[in-house]
Amino acid sequence: MADVNAVFGTLLALGIVFPGLMTTWWLLFPVSVERARVRLARTPWACFGLGLLGMAVVLVPIGVLQALPSSAAKFIGTILIFAGLAYASVGAAALASEMGDRLALQSGGKFTPAGGMVRGAVALELAAAFPLLGWFLIIPLVTIIAFGATTFAILRWSPRTARRPAPEPALSQA
Repeated sequence: MADVNAVFGTLLALGIVFPGLMTTWWLLFPVSVERARVRLARTPWACFGLGLLGMAVVLVPIGVLQALPSSAAKFIGTILIFAGLAYASVGAAALASEMGDRLALQSGGKFTPAGGMVRGAVALELAAAFPLLGWFLIIPLVTIIAFGATTFAILRWSPRTARRPAPEPALSQA
């Protein structure tokens, strides 16, 4: 029974602190989170592709380090896991911010940007907590997309703005 309470308590605590973490990144790194949010809103598939590539680059050394018999190597691999998740959490804050903006539009703008951010983080958290679908689909997809969005934001690769076609010259009538 104590094990069940420990697991439930840990999940409850994580559920309470997740919106706080997303809001903290949003407040501490507003430029990076905004760049990642714009990238996510305009090119989600590019974020997914870069996230897959970035995750592969990070997971290979982690797998090698975790497979080594040295406890120091396993420790470094564990530190890299936490660093990778912290890195991706900036992109998750961008996703929560975008969700909050969309929620604000749906409500007719009845709450502040900070309120939208927290609501977006809670919505993202609830989607991830949904049994099976959230655990095995939402969490991996969000992690990959967030990793890619953070990479785009750090590298300052902004999406191209849509070009307007040049107006055709008017034909004068004689």
